This record gives sequence, structure tokens and C-alpha cells, in this order.
Amino acid sequence: MVRSHRFSYRLLLLLLLIFKTTRRLTTADPNDEACLKNLRQNLEDPASNLRNWTNSVFSNPCSGFTSYLPGATCNNGRIYKLSLTNLSLRGSISPFLSNCTNLQSLDLSSNQISGIIPPEIQFLVNLAVLNLSSNQLSGEITPQLALCAYLNVIDLHDNQLSGQIPQQLGLLARLSAFDVSNNKLSGQIPTYLSNRTGNFPRFNASSFIGNKGLYGYPLQEMMMKSKGLSVMAIVGIGLGSGIASLMISFTGVCLWLRITEKKIVEEEGKISQSMPDY
Repeated sequence: MVRSHRFSYRLLLLLLLIFKTTRRLTTADPNDEACLKNLRQNLEDPASNLRNWTNSVFSNPCSGFTSYLPGATCNNGRIYKLSLTNLSLRGSISPFLSNCTNLQSLDLSSNQISGIIPPEIQFLVNLAVLNLSSNQLSGEITPQLALCAYLNVIDLHDNQLSGQIPQQLGLLARLSAFDVSNNKLSGQIPTYLSNRTGNFPRFNASSFIGNKGLYGYPLQEMMMKSKGLSVMAIVGIGLGSGIASLMISFTGVCLWLRITEKKIVEEEGKISQSMPDY
């Protein structure tokens, strides 16, 4: 009888464990659900590329490593990658994106998303790739990005971002790709982003060009090279013009001498004909 009770008790525990495990596999993490729901609400989708992004799917977006959402990748039942590139999306980036705490890669590039980069991104502590390039984002680059210690890639080129590049971003030890070109940034380029590695800067001038108010190395070196080339071009043009002027002057003198010589010969002929014979 005691054995029977023990067996029943163990069976009940086993069934509860199976039920909890099954529930975990079939129910979304509430943080992921809030993240996806708010992200979708903040985005306009004129081309209907996100038509399958519905509340019913948000409650169960993953099954292990399988994702039921286009543009989303799952890992162990959690959203760990979002790639919604070139989908003509508008609207803004939801601050609730920070609820996707397992997110490692966020790519919203080549859309028409506007507004600011929400500082709440700092809570994506596992984020390694951030690509928000080719949008219409404005405002300043949030210094809180430096709290995402695993960031390898920050790509923000071709937006309308203003203000200075936060010094803190230079402290990201894993950062291997950085591009803020073609924005409205100003001020000096942070030293730690332009530190030389041997004879090369950490990030070269192409990462910073297209920002009229931005200055410092490596842009300064590029400008000096450009000025050097301009001076050489001016000198070359001057030398070329001088040589051309000399050639024209020399040719003019030669023609004048030939015409003068011809006239002298003709005059001598006339004189010799008019003189009497003796």
C-alpha cells in the first residue's frame, strides 16, 4: 500500500514536470511577447510584409529553434535574432524592444524608420550586432549603447543623427565594425575609436565621412591628403599653363620673324629693280 502511494506520488510529480516543460515549449516568454507586440505596433507596414506578425503568433513565436515569425530566429524557445531589412517599414523603434533580453542581433536596415534610437537598448545585454543603417533616424546616439558590452557591430550610416559621437563607445572592447558615415554628427571623433593599430587607425575615415561638423583623426589625415592633392593639382595646372603660354609666345615670335624677314626680302627686291644700270 505504501509502495503504491509512493509510485502514485512519483507519477504525479513526473506528470507535473512534463506539463511544465510542455507549457514552456508551447508558450512564449512573456518578455518576448511584449517585445514583439510593441515592436509591431510602432512599425507601419505599407507593403504588408509583416502580415503574419499577429497577436496569436506573438503568444507562441518559437518552438525550440523554429520560428513562426518571418524575420525572426529562435534559440531554445527565445527570440535571439531579428532581421527586418529592406521592407519599406516606417514608424519608430519601440523602447519595449528591450524586453527581448535574449536578442543577439538586431537588423532594421534599409527602411524608412524615423525617431530616436531608444536608450532602453542598453538592457539588451547579449546584443552583438546592431544595424540601423539607411533609415531616417534622428537625435543623438545614445551613450547607453556602451552598456551592451558584447557589441561587435554598430552600423548607423545614412541617417539623420546629430550631436557628438559618445566617448563611451570607444570602450567597447569587442567592437570590430563601426560606421556612422553620412549623418549630421559634429564634434571631435573619440580618441578610442581612432586609436592607431600599428600604422592604421582602429576605424578609418570611411566610418566617419559625410558629417560636416565632425573633425579629428582619421578625418584630419584624409583632409590633409586631399589638400595636398589639391595643391599639387594647382601647381600642375600652373606649370601647364606657364608652359602653354611660353609655347604660344615662342610660336608668335617665330611667325613675326618670318613675316618680317619676308618683307625685308621683298623690299630689297624692289630697290634692286629701281636702281639704274651703270
